[in-house]
Amino acid sequence: MAHVVTDNCDRCRFTDCVATCPVACFHVGDVRVYIDPEVCIDCSACIPACPVQAIVEVIDLRPDQEHWIEINARESKRYPVVRGKMQPLEGAEARRRELGF
Repeated sequence: MAHVVTDNCDRCRFTDCVATCPVACFHVGDVRVYIDPEVCIDCSACIPACPVQAIVEVIDLRPDQEHWIEINARESKRYPVVRGKMQPLEGAEARRRELGF
């Protein structure tokens, strides 16, 4: 089972998770990151690193989040791999507060 990045990542793009990934399975888009399920080794190191709790193991997805499986698989092919921590998006801290973290 792979992990997926859910909608909590939207407009944040904190990349603390990327810095913990041993296999470079993260891809960076304009407003978020995605996990390539073919590269993810299910180590779960990224889950506690995410400051907005955007990363979920597929088996733990709620039914209303299952669409993120296909989105991560598709969008990870469109965007480049990111291998290290980047600056979060402008407004990321406000988004984190909005999410309650």
